[in-house]
Parts: sequence; C-alpha cells; structure tokens
Amino acid sequence: MIDPATLEPLADDAWPARERARLGGWRLNASSGRSMRINACWPLEAPDRDPEAALDAAEAWFAARGLPPRFKLTDGVFAPADLPERLSRRGYGPVKETLVMIGPAEGRDDPAIRLTRAPDAAFEAVFTATAGDPEDGRERLEALSRIPAPACFARLDIDGAPAAIGAAAVGGGFAGIFGMRTAPDHRRKGLARRVLLALLAEARDLGADRAWLQVEADNAPAIALYAEEGFEPAYAYRYWIKTPA
Repeated sequence: MIDPATLEPLADDAWPARERARLGGWRLNASSGRSMRINACWPLEAPDRDPEAALDAAEAWFAARGLPPRFKLTDGVFAPADLPERLSRRGYGPVKETLVMIGPAEGRDDPAIRLTRAPDAAFEAVFTATAGDPEDGRERLEALSRIPAPACFARLDIDGAPAAIGAAAVGGGFAGIFGMRTAPDHRRKGLARRVLLALLAEARDLGADRAWLQVEADNAPAIALYAEEGFEPAYAYRYWIKTPA
C-alpha cells in the first residue's frame, strides 16, 4: 500500500516542530513539550554515530530544552534494528499506539465550507474550544501555522458560528489531514465527514492523489469514519518514553 520509509519523512515535514535538528537519519523535534509528534526523536534511518552515542546525544538534546526524551518508532522504519532493545535497557517502554491510514484524495465540494490558506480567528476559536489542555492547544495551533504551502484550512459554520474544522498539508502527491475538530455542541451530526471530504477535494486540486492521516488506535469512531471514506490502516507507530523505575 505504502512504504513507511516514504511517507514518514513527508509526515515529519508536514507538521514541523518549532525546533528541528538531525543526528544523521535521526530527526530531533522540539516544541513546547505537549504534542508528542513535535517533541520526539524520529529514528528513520541510521544515525551519524554509534547508536549508544546517538542515544546519549538525543537525550542530552532534549534535556537541554527542558523536555523529556521521547522516541517515535514506526513499524519497520527505525535504525538500528535493535533500537527497541537498546531503549528497553535504558528504561524506556512503548505507549500510545497510533495508526497511519491511507486513502484516496477523493472528496466533494461543499459550498457551506470556507477554505483558506491559513487558519483564521474563527478556526482557532474551534481548535481552542476543543483542546482539553490550553497549552497543548496553543502548541498545536502554532504547528498548524507552520504547515508549508500548499496547505488548506477548512471551517464549517452552523447558524453563523464556527462548528467544525480541519486542515490539510499537500506534498509529494499526498495530502496529510490534521486538526479535525468539532465543537462539543455539534458532534455526531456528520460535520467532520463534510469537512474531510471538502479537504480531500481541495487537496486533489492542489495535486494530491492520495491522502494519509494519523489516528490513535483506540479511537474506534474516528477509524470507522475514515474507513467509510476509503481509508485503510497502513502501519502503526508508538512512542517510547521513560517508564517509572
């Protein structure tokens, strides 16, 4: 369906961290410490030094920024091959399994949905209202504003008030779907589906043939929604974090 080694670099570039660095094929991302994707090391290819030295350097890099070290290990795409064992010996363990789903960039236009190239105040209002942690919401909004062009932001208003939103980053023939949120008073009305389809239609116009998205493995309602629109699980990843002694 898709080689994770092809898609993962696109995923990293589509949701850029505030600060980025490299240890050879290991990508270091740091922001405010909330969203794991932009506060983790992505060991996609071999590091530029001995693996144990690379682990030392990655831990030091996060420590210098006041952040806990995290490693994002994608099924079949991490180097060296024994990295899980090396992390286990250092007291790390896997958490938060996430699925990457792939589907066609096929949607439909919806005249009720406003499409913009940057998030506006109304988009941000919905995003903030649906964030359980204000700091987490702020960090993710900052990441949304860093999505490279071409990007698309969708907002659906109900009775003059913003009700549902979503965003897409387009690159390498793919559209990455992010920030799908629905205001609490408007959930279970099919609004998320309308936003998704509008984003997919716009992404195709921007050159995408296929789309990908990331969803937590235990989020059954979201997985079912995406499956109905032709998305299938392609692979999974997990974060490795320090576990209590």
